[in-house]
Amino acid sequence: MATYEKRLLSGSTNGKAIKVAATATAGTLINTAVSGTSDLDEIWIYAQNTSGSSVKLTLEWGGVAAPDDLIEVTVLPEAGLVTVVAGLLLNNALVLRAFAGTADVITIHGFVNRITA
Repeated sequence: MATYEKRLLSGSTNGKAIKVAATATAGTLINTAVSGTSDLDEIWIYAQNTSGSSVKLTLEWGGVAAPDDLIEVTVLPEAGLVTVVAGLLLNNALVLRAFAGTADVITIHGFVNRITA
């Protein structure tokens, strides 16, 4: 029977927002997925843009190959928390990183539902 455990993003300190400082690959660390291939991390990501202009956010989903490993979204200014990833899966210790068109104006919140077989 599978078990579920809600966890903080590994790039977060005590559940606080992760400021996206990187403007190119390799991006700011957001989360490192569970090791192995039998367990899964279901990842939820929310972004906030604190600047006065729209900013492109790129998530490196376990790699850096375009377009296979990249999720790109434009985060509008002052829109509050915007859902960027709604429960996509990652495992095998793959790393989720982020970079933005402007440094230090996008913050990432979220959590991981770790599903253990």
